[in-house]
Amino acid sequence: MKARLIALVVATASLTACGPAADESTDPAPSASPSVVSVAALKGPTTMGLAWMLDHQDSAAGVGFELSLHGAPDEITPGLIKGETMLAAIPANLAAVLYAKGAKIKVAAVNTLGVLHIVTKNESVEAIWDLAGKKVLSTGKGTTPQWVLEYLLAENGVEAQVEYLSEASEVAARLTAEEAAIAVLPEPYVTTVLAKDPSLELALDLTDEWDKISQTQLVTGVLVVADQFAEQDSAAFEAFLDEYRQSIDYTNANPDQVAPLIEELGIVPSAELAQTAIPRSHLAFLGGQDCKAAVSAYLAVLHQADPESVGGALPGNDFYYAA
Repeated sequence: MKARLIALVVATASLTACGPAADESTDPAPSASPSVVSVAALKGPTTMGLAWMLDHQDSAAGVGFELSLHGAPDEITPGLIKGETMLAAIPANLAAVLYAKGAKIKVAAVNTLGVLHIVTKNESVEAIWDLAGKKVLSTGKGTTPQWVLEYLLAENGVEAQVEYLSEASEVAARLTAEEAAIAVLPEPYVTTVLAKDPSLELALDLTDEWDKISQTQLVTGVLVVADQFAEQDSAAFEAFLDEYRQSIDYTNANPDQVAPLIEELGIVPSAELAQTAIPRSHLAFLGGQDCKAAVSAYLAVLHQADPESVGGALPGNDFYYAA
């Protein structure tokens, strides 16, 4: 886990107004120190949109934000359930599962649409129906990659032999080792394997394939906020959201400038990898009603496939922040 502290500017009135009025005949009391809010996030695309903000943010909210970077979602969930983590960038369905378990959180924004792609080696795949009757390697059994792939296959009337492996790194290794192979991989693994093996081809962007057959949006990552932070530090959180939106927009428009920051934070291993992966990662910021519409529709698709994928039942309206 890597942490980076970005202290914002001076404390707000909310941190000072509760004290006694300053005596004009004496020197003013020193400003209160900013509080620190942890932002838990995963290595990979769902965190790339935070990098520019954490390096350039300028807020009057009087709060510092500390990024704690994790390798797996189960490293983040205890803090959210216990109410110790105030902000987190996590998979959309995980947010619903945690809500069902009683976590006092709300989804505040979509930060990443689809990051899954089909990569091939000596196999011709130009459309989903080209997967019919073929073996497809994939990671993520019981998680987003499985539900996305199986939804696309079912909606297109395609039957394929899907072999689920435990890790994306294992899928990447099999893809490069076999003479002919088809694999589903997320970014930044896609960029990594394509750079290492020139015999591989990027065949399909599953976000584009989803858009062809669904009225919903494919949602990979969301930002969740603890109820207590959203209620008690609303000014700080609104400032965070505004800067987060600008950060994602800037990242999409200037991947070459943001990529070194992404490497510095440890989100992906290298700036070169980050710069190539950003355009394929569909970074986005959807807040308010747009967030609720996208996430609720996406969760409904997952619920139909497997209710347990969203915690057994679709979340209520109180799952969504400012919607």
